[in-house]
Amino acid sequence: MNIALLLEMAADAAPDRIGLVCDGKRWTYTELLSAARGAFELIEQSGAQYVALLDESSEAAVIALFGAALAGVPYCPLNYRLADADLAALLERIAPALVVGDEERVARIAGNQGHTVLSREEFAAKAQEVVPDSEDRVYDPGEGVAVQLFTSGTTAAPKAAILRHSNLLGYILGTVEFAAADEADAALVVVPPYHIAGISALMSSIYANRRIVMLPAFSPEAWLKLVESEGVTNAFVVPTMLARIIAEMDKGLTADVSSLRAVAYGGGKMPLEVIQRALALFPDAGFTNAYGLTETSSTIALLGPEDHRAALASDDPKVRARLTSLGQALPTVEIQIRDEDGNVLPAGEAGEIFVRGDQVSGEYKEKSALIEGGWFPTRDAGYIDEDGYIFLSGRADDVIVRGGENISPGEIEDVLLTHPAIADACACAVPSVEWGEGIGLALVTRQGQPVPAEDDLKELIRGRLRSSRLPDKIKFVPELPYNEMGKLLRREVKKILAE
Repeated sequence: MNIALLLEMAADAAPDRIGLVCDGKRWTYTELLSAARGAFELIEQSGAQYVALLDESSEAAVIALFGAALAGVPYCPLNYRLADADLAALLERIAPALVVGDEERVARIAGNQGHTVLSREEFAAKAQEVVPDSEDRVYDPGEGVAVQLFTSGTTAAPKAAILRHSNLLGYILGTVEFAAADEADAALVVVPPYHIAGISALMSSIYANRRIVMLPAFSPEAWLKLVESEGVTNAFVVPTMLARIIAEMDKGLTADVSSLRAVAYGGGKMPLEVIQRALALFPDAGFTNAYGLTETSSTIALLGPEDHRAALASDDPKVRARLTSLGQALPTVEIQIRDEDGNVLPAGEAGEIFVRGDQVSGEYKEKSALIEGGWFPTRDAGYIDEDGYIFLSGRADDVIVRGGENISPGEIEDVLLTHPAIADACACAVPSVEWGEGIGLALVTRQGQPVPAEDDLKELIRGRLRSSRLPDKIKFVPELPYNEMGKLLRREVKKILAE
């Protein structure tokens, strides 16, 4: 099946329902489907092998995603925040493409690569105006690649993650009920279009027949204004966004958020104090922690609203700890924790997270990363407790090996964040002559709080963990580096500690 079926079903079930709101313009599901079919014609005429989006979120993201699906070519949204040289290299890897977005930049950095380039406005307008060559158009059956997303390369060229129609439909059909949304339901989408969370948010809302409200550029003020003006019921945010929204509300920024029933978050580690404050500020909203990866077509584990409220209200340390967990695996996937030799570990023992299921691709254009049995090694480290709750301790590559002992940065960071003067913390490996790797800490203090003594911090760690977790180096910084999805950039912290 083709992922365009999701839009076709929505247009058939609710043809006149508003499916998308962006920059004040409203699109019905019928209009979106018509534009996607028009985009198919544009793609056919261009001879493109890919459809690339180089722009912020807009109606073009929806039209391009489903137009590419109908044409049988991969949809490849690109990170417009990349440097020119890096972006030019990615454009060359998908040439010739129909590129929607920044015409001037593409002409400047990739003008000789054979791309067809249309601005967002021109693409949307032409997609609505084009007349099919035939009334009996044959669309792609959806047996191939639907989406190609470039991973964020750090020391090597980015890999091209492949998501087939079957993977994406495996996720949507297994987790979303068709036409379940009321006509008043609205989902606020602010995640960048080149992230899997943004793509899955579009498909999920369309299949549920929910109105999508797009916010191209995030700010707490604009986010709250849209929640109020559009009566937003559902939203997805990354931790840094939620922290900024809360900070502005605590400063006095007000908005009517009574319509908000469900807030999902993911993309990075959520600080405990942020989610606790959010639960207080939005008492009528159900919060969900959604954990997933590009290679798994989005979410594979959820910590649902009931778990959030139960953990917040509980006096049991074990239950309260679930606020920092990823929740439990979706019924449609299997998750295991394995050691370095591939052995499945029992509950409570830390190792690498492995997952398999229909929605799991684990495939790159360069090669497949799946191992025997269809399991995908996520490179995330963590453990599963006896009740099935998954706890993340960072990337497997982030583990600090001190004198042959594996140390999770997350356990040290969680302890430090209990200190009243510490607002943010990062632990990572630093070179050590004696131990091979030592522990370095980069810490951010709370505004108005004095810098705590290093001996006090070491005593805090010693009291909660073992002496092997004591830091070799501590540095206080104004802020820690995060990417736009809220992921902590440990490689940049290592550079800071090395200075």
